[in-house]
Amino acid sequence: MALSLSDTALGAATAAPTDATALVHLGRRRRTRRRGIALGSLVAVLLVLMGACVMLGNTIYPVDDVIRVILGEKVAGASFTVGSLRIPRMITGVLAGIAFGVAGTTFQTMLRNPLASPDVIGITSGASAAAVLSLVILHWSVGATTAFALIAGIVTAALIYIAARGGESTGGRLILIGIGIGAMLDAVVAYLIQRASDADISTAMRWLTGSLNGSKWDNLPPLALAAAVLLPLILLLSRELRALELGDASARALGVRVDRTRLLLIVAAVALACFATATTGPIAFVAFLAGPIAARIVGPGTTLTIPAALMGAILVLAADLIGQFAFDISFPVGVITGVLGAPYLLYLLIRTNRSGGSS
Repeated sequence: MALSLSDTALGAATAAPTDATALVHLGRRRRTRRRGIALGSLVAVLLVLMGACVMLGNTIYPVDDVIRVILGEKVAGASFTVGSLRIPRMITGVLAGIAFGVAGTTFQTMLRNPLASPDVIGITSGASAAAVLSLVILHWSVGATTAFALIAGIVTAALIYIAARGGESTGGRLILIGIGIGAMLDAVVAYLIQRASDADISTAMRWLTGSLNGSKWDNLPPLALAAAVLLPLILLLSRELRALELGDASARALGVRVDRTRLLLIVAAVALACFATATTGPIAFVAFLAGPIAARIVGPGTTLTIPAALMGAILVLAADLIGQFAFDISFPVGVITGVLGAPYLLYLLIRTNRSGGSS
């Protein structure tokens, strides 16, 4: 009987780890399946929106006409409307959404704070202020304005980062300093608008609200090149990015070179946001919303870079369609995303205040 009880105890002891391992594997399979379904759904929604953007308008073109235009055939009316107007607009929206989404979720993950997105901490405000200065005071060309906005956004981010460096609460200081600098830059923009003529104001509004109007093939190469170079870099650093989410001490214990990794991620994310802003203007709250929405859909325990990229593109295209067709007059895409994002920002500020601050 003693031998039998001993065997039973031994069997129970060996069965427990086996059951725990099986539960771990089951949890992983469920997370993998959920991630696969979520990514597939996001891709499907994005493809539907891309199709709607090129087919819908004052004239609705069928799918076969659109495909013929994409293949290079001449189709009366559709070749110009679809090929020269709608497709560049759609691609610009997709690339800008991807850039904003990835930049936003990179900052939010790295700094462990949902408020840490480029549009909230003032980076896109720097690009917008430079663009308005170029347009209404210096009267530079569109190309020079775009380059000036890009440089100004990067310089603004560098100033915020330098001012916030040091100690263990760099993330919190970076957000507060960024919000302060963003407020000052917004005041500069308001002053410039007061001095602008009516013609200059209408041009400058594109840089204040964010718009896909006037998107052309010629405007796409810089943003496309930036996405092609910087997105793979952020994906390569995704493991280190997730380690930074645990805190600097834990990341160092896992072998991450914290300062070097953070600098690379900040440079890549800032450049993405600035290239997108220089192309479309500061489309409000896409960088702020894409990561949290993607996290809700995909679930915990996974990197959000790709889901946030897809969600950013979805937000921009959906907002563009709403702005074009949901009302009697057309609204820029930034107005629609601003209406969607502002309530969430207020909710987040209230929640953070009640919890006594955050990480």
